[in-house]
Amino acid sequence: MTVRLAELISALDAAYPPRLAESWDSVGLVAGDPGDAVSKVLFAVDATPAVVDEAISWGAQALVVHHPLLLRGVDTVAASTPKGALLHKLIRSGCALFTAHTNADSADPGVSDALAHAIGLTVTGPLDPKPLAALDNWVVLVPRTHTETVLTALFAAGAGSAANYSDSSWQVSGTGQYRPLDGSNPALGTVGELRQLDEDRIELVAPPSRRAAVLTALRESHPYEVPAYHVTEPAPLPSTLGIGRVGELPAPETLREFTARVRKGLPTTTWGVRAAGDPDRIIQTVAVCGGAGDSYLGKVARLGVDAYVTSDLRHHPADEHLRAGGPALIDAAHWATEFPWCAQAEGVVRTALPGIDTRVSALRTDPWTIGAADC
Repeated sequence: MTVRLAELISALDAAYPPRLAESWDSVGLVAGDPGDAVSKVLFAVDATPAVVDEAISWGAQALVVHHPLLLRGVDTVAASTPKGALLHKLIRSGCALFTAHTNADSADPGVSDALAHAIGLTVTGPLDPKPLAALDNWVVLVPRTHTETVLTALFAAGAGSAANYSDSSWQVSGTGQYRPLDGSNPALGTVGELRQLDEDRIELVAPPSRRAAVLTALRESHPYEVPAYHVTEPAPLPSTLGIGRVGELPAPETLREFTARVRKGLPTTTWGVRAAGDPDRIIQTVAVCGGAGDSYLGKVARLGVDAYVTSDLRHHPADEHLRAGGPALIDAAHWATEFPWCAQAEGVVRTALPGIDTRVSALRTDPWTIGAADC
């Protein structure tokens, strides 16, 4: 089966929406023509020379990775540079490169869900939730004779849409009143006289990005010289999206046993799996964060979990965390904590585009190659 690269991108973007990426990140299509045909897709954590060679020798037309090849700004992709050489090789071989990084971290399910599943956790929610997409709530008072006109204009400006619904609003009828003062130019009523009339109170939501457009539509469609309205910005509410996950083990076990569980659930690396804390401490609730996660030490301490699984933990933050009574720490190789995501992403593509060939690279792209702990 063959699909267009654009279809592969759509499937991955649906699972890992680019809007979830952090502002500093670089995600999406790095190289390739969306119109090109794709029949084979390889998945990996990193686009290393060995992984690129595997993709090309297998005949893949797309390589999907977690870590961006071009995360920081570059002023050249010449073939004489390491990253440029990889891009030239991919392009010459007709293999596209696509990245899902922090958008895959925050997606539901995402990188940390795959990690949690690999070590046998039942996920209960995100470690650091992203707020739900904000929607302003607009309240507009309008003469009943102009309600439909105003609503039509507001809908056209982007109001009244949420999730899979459009043209949504709520209204209630009542009596409005006002007294035009000197200098006013009332559309209805006379200067100096109190005016009462039948009005509708209409409520509808709109994205904050549409505020200017909605306000312009309101002023242009409303018959009053000064329309009566107000806009409420809702408080941020947590969602199932966000970095990391919190979960539970099927049954309590010691930190020593849990460390062995993590080691068994993750691919073998030179770094291995190490733990900090009382080996006999009982573990049941666990926070996980695929990739570097020491910036969330304070967060996991406040959550009151029994252990935290992540990577790239540093000496002083870990020591201070434990001295303050924080949960036990499990530190695994960065690559190992994110590798389970590859199978998840492969499953996304297989479900969305059945029939195309997919494969997860078995190459270990962890940079550490020698361990001498027992020397």
